[in-house]
Amino acid sequence: MVRNDLRNIAIIAHVDHGKTTLVDQMLKQGGAFRDNQVVEERVMDSNDLERERGITILAKNTSVHYKDTKINVVDTPGHADFSGEVERILKMVDGVILLVDAFEGPMPQTRFVLEKALEFGHKIIIVVNKIDRPDARLSDVGDEVLELLLTLDATDEQLDSPILYCSGRDGTASLSPNKPGEDLVPLFETILDHIPAPHVNVDGELQMLVSSIDYNDYVGRIAIGRIERGSVKVGQEVTVCSYSRKDKPYKAKVVSLYTIDSLGRTPIETASAGDIVCISGIENVTIGDTLCSSDAVEPLPFVKISEPTVEMYFSVNDSPFAGREGKYVTSRQLRERLHRELLKDVSLRVHETETTDTFRVAGRGEMHLSILIENLRREGYEFQVGAPRALYKEIDGQLCEPIERMVADVPSEALGSVMEKMGERKGELQHMAPQGDRMRVEFLIPARGLFGYKTEFLTDTRGEGILSSVFYDYQPYKGDIRKRKTGSLIAFETGTAVGYGLFNAQERGQLFIGAGEEVYEGMIVGVSPKSEDMAVNVCKKKQLTNMRASGSDDALRLIPPHIMSIEEAMEFISDDELIEVTPTNIRMRKAILSNSERMKKLKSHK
Repeated sequence: MVRNDLRNIAIIAHVDHGKTTLVDQMLKQGGAFRDNQVVEERVMDSNDLERERGITILAKNTSVHYKDTKINVVDTPGHADFSGEVERILKMVDGVILLVDAFEGPMPQTRFVLEKALEFGHKIIIVVNKIDRPDARLSDVGDEVLELLLTLDATDEQLDSPILYCSGRDGTASLSPNKPGEDLVPLFETILDHIPAPHVNVDGELQMLVSSIDYNDYVGRIAIGRIERGSVKVGQEVTVCSYSRKDKPYKAKVVSLYTIDSLGRTPIETASAGDIVCISGIENVTIGDTLCSSDAVEPLPFVKISEPTVEMYFSVNDSPFAGREGKYVTSRQLRERLHRELLKDVSLRVHETETTDTFRVAGRGEMHLSILIENLRREGYEFQVGAPRALYKEIDGQLCEPIERMVADVPSEALGSVMEKMGERKGELQHMAPQGDRMRVEFLIPARGLFGYKTEFLTDTRGEGILSSVFYDYQPYKGDIRKRKTGSLIAFETGTAVGYGLFNAQERGQLFIGAGEEVYEGMIVGVSPKSEDMAVNVCKKKQLTNMRASGSDDALRLIPPHIMSIEEAMEFISDDELIEVTPTNIRMRKAILSNSERMKKLKSHK
């Protein structure tokens, strides 16, 4: 049976190419909102962190109605670190809208997600977005996408994909680059004509693959997925089984059933093959499980998720200020929370270590792990993390490391410094091409070579550069890379930082703390331009005497401190340093706090 009343699509693109903005307009023109309803921008980015950072972190489902057809739309993240989200939802859809910026053209993440969509054999609609940009390159970008399809061995049918020219912000689409559209009707029509309606077996036994998990305090875990075969109704008994895990199948009952309608979920009594539904009442269900009829237990294979490339150590906070600010501070609470994250995040790995209070957490990249850290601290967890490290593999007896494909868009005058830094970090130039008065360069670089580079890159390009990278492959180890040329300024004693001590310390380098902040021995309070660490006494007070001299009591001029974000702290710390994360503070510290113990260890190594 063909479900002509249904289309299932995903929107995939590189970060900041305008997926979520286009979904906003599809919802508005699909009648999801009242005419007088006040709607926030990027309405799909419902998570606080997503709204603050302006990026999509979690893949989300919505739907729009056009004519008599329901179009289920999945908005996906564009950042490479969250590509696990994209990989798993491609199982739910029959086609994809590939969105490309009218100036930037295909970028690394575009290539990655397109390759995955082609592997599934999905039909593709190419949308060149932001055509209202003054520097738009409409015909060139269309050609670049077709070149990319050829490079990725697309079939003749996929090479014949329709190209639309859109402005997601204005909500217009057109089939011609020279004539702007008036609304999104051409896009809706192309979806109906080009994306196949689901071919389904409605009369067979139930089979549904769980592609996503949501959690609700009232109903517990909610399984989201597409019904591949048969139908499901409220109160039905189902068997939960897994294709990859050897767990014993178990029976459960469908307590409630919802369909996704615009931005909400509508309770329904029954749903059939082709529908994307949400089911609650199944306690231990996880991503990759199959819900089957008890008469025909046949698990479906789940997409193989790419392996993590970066790891960090998460451990219980043991600094002198431990337990002051956090609500959850024990190893048991941290373990439970990390394992709970595994249920939702398929590309995360958590391993126990020899000590009970430390866990090895592996993810797709620095941003993947920094978002996890930020979510934990907002929930009231207090813990500490070590420096990020690349995950090595042994292939044919040779040590190999993850290599990233990095693309940088830089002003021409900054090209020299970017090339120099890439050389120091073992980057190999693959491609270089001018784009207007800017240059686009593409490198293959070890993942560890990018640690700590983003801040330097922005400084070298005066904030005008655009940098993005995506995992490429494992290659033989490229040799040592010097991570940091600067040293740390370390607090000499425990106490409260005062203006006089800070005034003297700021001559040694940039400070991270201000007057009145509490510090402890071994805490990092600033960065030194010299390569070795230096202890400074920021708690030192001015000696009081009965002598006064002209000008000696003038106010001390303090340079404002640089307040570090989690990402900056992760980039900054070296292997013998830790980040202390609490709901109210991010502090950096030495792993060995005592200055004398640290000096002894340094001498013994020499």
